[in-house]
Amino acid sequence: MKKGSFLYKVYDLYYDGFRSMKLGRTLWTIILIKLFIIFIVLKLLFFPNFLKEHTQEGEEPDFVATEMIDRAK
Repeated sequence: MKKGSFLYKVYDLYYDGFRSMKLGRTLWTIILIKLFIIFIVLKLLFFPNFLKEHTQEGEEPDFVATEMIDRAK
């Protein structure tokens, strides 16, 4: 990447900004931990793979179709 290019200037701006911040680094760490908890831990605990538990391999579309039809009645 050339030093005069737009992408280099943007990269340099963010790199310099993140390198010199103190409170922001702590806040970004908290944000990343919260995102990990939301997307990984909660998904594993509260959103099990329902199709895998109730169907066999290859029968997932039929199960979904019958469930949608039955629930629409």
